[in-house]
Amino acid sequence: MGLDRRELIAAGLIGALAAALPARALAQSGSRAPDAPRTGSASVAAHRVEVPMPHGGVTAGHPLAAMAGTRMLMQGGTAADAVVAAMAVMNVVEPWASSAGGNGFATCLDRKAGKVHALAFTGGAPRLLDPDGDPKALDHGPKALAVPGAFGGWIALARRFGKLPLSTLLEPAIGYARDGHPLDASIAMFIARAQKTLALYPTSAAIFLPGGQPPAPRSLFRNPDLARTFQSLADAETQALKGGADRDRALQAAYDYFYTGPIAQEFARFSTETGGWLRLDDLAAYQPRWSDPVTTNYRGLDVYSSPLTSRTGIEMCEQLNLVEGFDLSALPTDSPQFTHLLIEAIRVAKADVYKYAADPKFAQTPVEGLLSKRFAAERRKLIDPAKAGLYPEGGNAAAFDRAMLDRAQQRFAALEDEQTRGGDTTSLSAIDADGNAIAVTTTVGGGFGTFLVMGNSGILFNNGLRLGSTAPYAGHPNKVAPGKIALLGNGPTIVLDKGRLKLVFGSPGGETIGQTQFQFLVNIVDRGMPIQAAIEAPRFALDADPNFYKPGAALTVQAEGRFPDTVLQGLTAMGHRIEKVGPYAIGSVQGILVDGASGLPMAGADPRRMGYAVGY
Repeated sequence: MGLDRRELIAAGLIGALAAALPARALAQSGSRAPDAPRTGSASVAAHRVEVPMPHGGVTAGHPLAAMAGTRMLMQGGTAADAVVAAMAVMNVVEPWASSAGGNGFATCLDRKAGKVHALAFTGGAPRLLDPDGDPKALDHGPKALAVPGAFGGWIALARRFGKLPLSTLLEPAIGYARDGHPLDASIAMFIARAQKTLALYPTSAAIFLPGGQPPAPRSLFRNPDLARTFQSLADAETQALKGGADRDRALQAAYDYFYTGPIAQEFARFSTETGGWLRLDDLAAYQPRWSDPVTTNYRGLDVYSSPLTSRTGIEMCEQLNLVEGFDLSALPTDSPQFTHLLIEAIRVAKADVYKYAADPKFAQTPVEGLLSKRFAAERRKLIDPAKAGLYPEGGNAAAFDRAMLDRAQQRFAALEDEQTRGGDTTSLSAIDADGNAIAVTTTVGGGFGTFLVMGNSGILFNNGLRLGSTAPYAGHPNKVAPGKIALLGNGPTIVLDKGRLKLVFGSPGGETIGQTQFQFLVNIVDRGMPIQAAIEAPRFALDADPNFYKPGAALTVQAEGRFPDTVLQGLTAMGHRIEKVGPYAIGSVQGILVDGASGLPMAGADPRRMGYAVGY
């Protein structure tokens, strides 16, 4: 007949043509079709499909960020180029959790060298900080900020592992900030919730409360000041290139423009005028830091995560070491015993990490001891397979650390305010055509960070000095102090199987990050789940009152409402205090798993937030 399908439809001939076909050709139509109502499944294994990435891709906390990163890969960029572009877009589209003025960590696999590297882009407290001031001043406002580390991290990643110019990497973010994008309904909700605090600061209200009101969901949201700031950084690189600089020196020119040049001067001016502590010398002294990740071997797999000043890398490794002594795969996953063992491992690891972890420039932390299998075997004795334990004293990890002598049991003087503040974060993962992989988790601290846009920059700073990231007890190694870097919960992770990439992932969630990533990894390794199912499986998180620094703190297990009642009832009978929360409420894992059958990457994204994966 010479007609294609569209022409047949237009001519009304599809039905006649179908009637002439043999019965076996109709398997895709009628009541037997895969999408016919009678053949539909009663439930779905996952709300999102796994995304194949045969040539690479990005999974991030927002679709526009994932697409921006993948655009870099399709232009010949690397995983590093992809994550920098994605982080810049996240600054625009998820501003309550991500900013060039924030902090974070990256874990990077250099496939050719077969080496995993850790990057910390975390700034310390300004040198003028008063450590004995009111802790509430560290919640928001000009005294709450730590030195901004994120932009320095972007440049460090681009210099070491990238190929594309910064102007290309920032182009998507500049466009969305200048021309606008439809504001996600959840972001509009967060802005509305934060309206009272944002309204305290005119520079913030001008962006987030246009006309004095929160923007409506899906309205066109712009941040023209941020667009100009990003464009000025791209222009600084371009001018250096025109002057004969190579790529590395041109990227350094953009870095200098931010940390010692006009942008730094605007930050310092605004901080001084508003009563803050930040000065030019704080910004000039900052450097992102490359180091080795912390690592453990879990059931034959090598797990790499962020070192101090992240507490999560150590916490997750110890949790894995603790449950390695139990045959989790032999337990029914819908049994209370399975979840109970994970809860107990988190309980013990939290006590150990919160006892010791701090900025290594200010305190000696027995990292080797905390990661020791022998230490885990000793601490595992606190886990009763049938009964919930109390929140314990941290263990004597120093005794398992060759670099440290044993130290006396710690006692800290309580301050009047010892309640931990929450944190808000975003995470993304990328893989490129050469097999290089990077996971990044970046944050502004608590939601909207300091709530303070710094002058005319369009940039929110992080409130990384707040209680929780810092200890509320005098004498504790993580008590806030000038120059000290507070702890983050960020712990982007890479897993290798005999030297080959198996998994790259991370999660936001403040105090829940290490707990979320631990459960996700157990789902992959012990339960053998595909990546999207492992992401979507119900999760729990321990909450401590008043905080995890304090032995004897009251623990509550916050459990997503999708846990079977039989599991929650069984946990209650074991002595756990259970609080049911929303069905999709804890964490937001973005990850990429190398499929065992095809050997190709398959990505997953978490429906708990706006996570989305894009591959090509």
